[in-house]
Amino acid sequence: MLSPHEFSTLMLVRHAPDQIDMNRAELDALLERQLVMLEPSAEGRRYPQLTARGRSLLDAFSPEKRGNRFQGLQAEA
Repeated sequence: MLSPHEFSTLMLVRHAPDQIDMNRAELDALLERQLVMLEPSAEGRRYPQLTARGRSLLDAFSPEKRGNRFQGLQAEA
């Protein structure tokens, strides 16, 4: 199970990988769980990117990925 900080770091990797502090302990945990990988850039820096497992995990919590099921719940409320 991911901590709230690890989950928020995973979301940050998806939306702003160039904003990540590479010394974050949460990033190490995500690398160990194979939710994130480090990719080299043209400038020689390494940026975190989601793996297929990381994308899949975030997609499971994403309202737009849940489609009509989520929209139906909104209509009922």
